[in-house]
Amino acid sequence: MIRIRNWLPLTLLCWVLSSCAALPDVRGIDDTLQPRAVPTVSGPQGKLSEDRARALLGKRWPKATLDQQAQAALEEAATGVPLIAGNKCSLLFDGPQTMAEMLKAIGTATNNINLETYIFDQDELGQKFADLLIEKQRAGVVVNILYDSVGTIGVPDTFFERMRQAGIHLVAFNPVNPAKLNGDSWKVNNRDHRKVLIVDGKTAFTGGINISDTYAKSSLFRSKSKPTDKSQVGWRDTHIKVEGPAVAAFQYLFIRNWATQDKEDLREASYFPTPVIAGDKIVRVLASEPGGHFEIFKAFSLAMQSASKSIHITSAYFVPDRQTVDTLKAAARRGVDVRIVLPGVSDSGLVFHAGRGFYDELLDSGVKIYQLKLAVLHAKTAVIDDNWSTVGSTNIDTRSFLHNSELNVVVMGSAFAAEMERAFQEDVRDSTLITLEQWRQRPLSDRVKEFAARLMDYWL
Repeated sequence: MIRIRNWLPLTLLCWVLSSCAALPDVRGIDDTLQPRAVPTVSGPQGKLSEDRARALLGKRWPKATLDQQAQAALEEAATGVPLIAGNKCSLLFDGPQTMAEMLKAIGTATNNINLETYIFDQDELGQKFADLLIEKQRAGVVVNILYDSVGTIGVPDTFFERMRQAGIHLVAFNPVNPAKLNGDSWKVNNRDHRKVLIVDGKTAFTGGINISDTYAKSSLFRSKSKPTDKSQVGWRDTHIKVEGPAVAAFQYLFIRNWATQDKEDLREASYFPTPVIAGDKIVRVLASEPGGHFEIFKAFSLAMQSASKSIHITSAYFVPDRQTVDTLKAAARRGVDVRIVLPGVSDSGLVFHAGRGFYDELLDSGVKIYQLKLAVLHAKTAVIDDNWSTVGSTNIDTRSFLHNSELNVVVMGSAFAAEMERAFQEDVRDSTLITLEQWRQRPLSDRVKEFAARLMDYWL
């Protein structure tokens, strides 16, 4: 996250006012689960029979089908969330490509637009989104916006008021000012970190990208030019566009989160049109929130614990809990190719140094760590064993797993995983490998910063 990381007075106040929550113990989670013989799969007409699900999964996963089906069944047992078939999933990289696709989708809306975002800045890009959303609202499209009150803490209320006056329904998530509270209790440490856009109940977007001029430029990713000046380079991020039956899951999760913040019902619209098959991708839409069931944390943990070949992670804010560190170390020691692309430069110094505090033991166990050059890394992705992939808003840190509302899409299958792997390898090429010998020769000043930041890692 960009802004709460630098908002320490409030964070420290939260520490005084509340006791520390804890993540569940998921070590050996696969041994405690009782999975179905065949994972549950939903389609346009609802839940598929076990025979139809088995046939579909066998068709989609011709290689190592039993292993992938068993993994999917374990994940369903851990999260309680079924697979959804019949989707088209498109990867989007960096701000310009993602913003163009999102604006295009908004421009084609005919019935409703639901937007949930951590940051919505009053800058050139933010104004462009606001203008188009106002235009669609005035054209008769129902527009609802849920924005985080910390992520937008520096944005004048007049920016949002202009949209309200145009008829758009806006709600600030968990207001910093308790007098403006919409829900029942003031838990200012709990934030809505999701980035979700849903258009007409048919197209959904999610990932790491906020609405901000920070994303006006592209990073080095897939760039023919190789600038050497950081001012010429945009942030490196990843988003995903989903079309098909899974969009209904996005819509349901948006409405559920909205209901926790606003006592009024959403305005009437066709939020759940009849689903149609849009592609061949099988996905699981995972959401988590404070006080929930840790669905994303469990899915990540299970996938890493079950990995037999590779774990390739790209993480913007990497301040892992002890269980995650031990899982990555154990995977590397049993021969899994564990590689992590992390920031070489960051917008948050505390998080940067807190994450580096884990480098030594990870490197010593055989985990390979790369630091992205020049561009600020903000992507949150993973691809495991060439068949399990995820894109979303969740960082590998305690804050994301415990205190944020987050949303990730898990895509099953080798075709999409191959796209993810190609992107990961390109990030590796734009990164510097950190060796254990090199790391242990770092300056004493860096070690002091890491030690100090680790004392606060729970709150970062």
